[in-house]
Amino acid sequence: MEYHSKSLSIVVPVYNEEENVPLLIKSVENALTQYKYELILIDDFSTDNTRRKILEINHPNVVLIELKKNYGQSSALMAGIDYATGDYIITMDGDLQNDPTDIPMMIEHLEQGDFDLVTGIRQKRKDNFIRKIPSKIANFIIRKTTGLYVKDHGCALKVFTKETAKELDIYGEFHRFITLIAFINGARVSQVNVKHHSRKFGKSKYGLERTFKVLNDLLLLLFQRKFMQKPIYLFGNLGIFTFLLGFLVNIYLVILKILGYEIGNRPLLLLGVLLILVGIQFFTIGIVLDMQMRTYFESQDKRPFNIRRVHTFEKV
Repeated sequence: MEYHSKSLSIVVPVYNEEENVPLLIKSVENALTQYKYELILIDDFSTDNTRRKILEINHPNVVLIELKKNYGQSSALMAGIDYATGDYIITMDGDLQNDPTDIPMMIEHLEQGDFDLVTGIRQKRKDNFIRKIPSKIANFIIRKTTGLYVKDHGCALKVFTKETAKELDIYGEFHRFITLIAFINGARVSQVNVKHHSRKFGKSKYGLERTFKVLNDLLLLLFQRKFMQKPIYLFGNLGIFTFLLGFLVNIYLVILKILGYEIGNRPLLLLGVLLILVGIQFFTIGIVLDMQMRTYFESQDKRPFNIRRVHTFEKV
């Protein structure tokens, strides 16, 4: 059989998906007959038989990465991306809601348009209303604040060039904004319609509290996008503004003093001095954070997870 010239790494975090993983492995195999691929399953410390099911299948294209404890989906994704060796790296969920048969079409779209990332737009989305709320809010905010017009940031099915995926730095729960992070890094992004299926087995890991997590993470990410590398631009500006406000207050009080008014018992005097001190503190904080960010970017080379074991399987 003649294979496609590019190899694939499909990265799938799994947590308590014992009923889904056999079907997932089979569906990926059936969809990618024309590709050399590795299916990297990252077990995020499942409490059911997910790990045992994967080991029992013993598929030659499967790699199982076990994490020492439950780190969350972002860390699991990064563990898989770090290990991936394919020319294209594909991310998808392990609950069978994404359809692997969309992957060849997405790869063709990426190659024809010379894109760095192609993300899916879930058609006739099967999730309930509670799961759709945070996605709609986040999609709206991202479109308005960044200029990235992606309709469905919550779709896990994405195709990256290897270089684009390896540049990602995802921690906390930033996996929700992986497309935005790639865009901030300079990736050329496109989107295509993909299929979406209802969850058949297992329970959804999302609840209404996810709405607030999404908003908090998005605000943090937008802050980092603008000020992470130069926090002095935020704290320095605040410091200058506060200092000047305090300076003007004190100039006003000096004028009153010259005109013969008593200013020693005025609360405005305390406010003026306080604003000057706070302004100096803001500016100083900006300088210190700027130095810390320089140290971070120059010396930090650490992932927020520990891998317990990596399994590979020999062909029979």
